Formats: sequence, C-alpha cells, structure tokens
Amino acid sequence: MIERKSGIYDGRSRSSAYKDLVWTVATSSDTTVCIEQQTKLTLDTIQANLLELGTDKTKIVSAQVYIANMSDKNTMDTVWKSWIGKNPEHWPQRACLGVSLEGNVLIEVTVTAIR
Repeated sequence: MIERKSGIYDGRSRSSAYKDLVWTVATSSDTTVCIEQQTKLTLDTIQANLLELGTDKTKIVSAQVYIANMSDKNTMDTVWKSWIGKNPEHWPQRACLGVSLEGNVLIEVTVTAIR
C-alpha cells in the first residue's frame, strides 16, 4: 500500500511512502528571504515531512538540491552541512543542480529515505 501526504498543489503529493522507502520534496515556506534562510526553512520542512512518515534526516539515502543560482551553492552547502550533522554515517548521496525555479523560490530539495 502506498501512503501519500497531500501537498498544497493539485496533482502532486508532498510525500509518499512504500514499504520502507519514503520520498519527499520541499521549498521554502517564505520566498521573501535570502538563500540561507530559504535553505533552512526548506530543510526544516523536509525533516517534518520525514517525521510524519516515520523516519528522519539521518535515514536519507539520496538527495537532490535544485538552486536558482549556482553562485549560492556555497551558502546552501554551509546550511546543509550544519543541518545534516557531523556523523558521516548520516550523510546521503547528494546532487546539486542549477535550475530555473518559479517566482522567488531559490531552492527546492527532494530526498529518498529509509524508515
């Protein structure tokens, strides 16, 4: 049985789970702030979504970070490293891509985790 957690947009879920796999996506809840704050807010939402489906950030196996401006990558990465923690056993595989995002969205993150 697939579990789905509805999002705010028609036609897509913010999180899904099947057996021991969880997928979730998030953007910042406030797009008026800088990349540092948008990254923090986005990652807080990722963690909340994971907790809702019985897992957490220490169980992320894969992450994709989409940022609107690759010159912001170092700032995003500083926030990411603080959020993910110092234990390499909790570090997922991660890709970061520069993309065109809608409006004032500066970052979008998708993850796959185990529960």
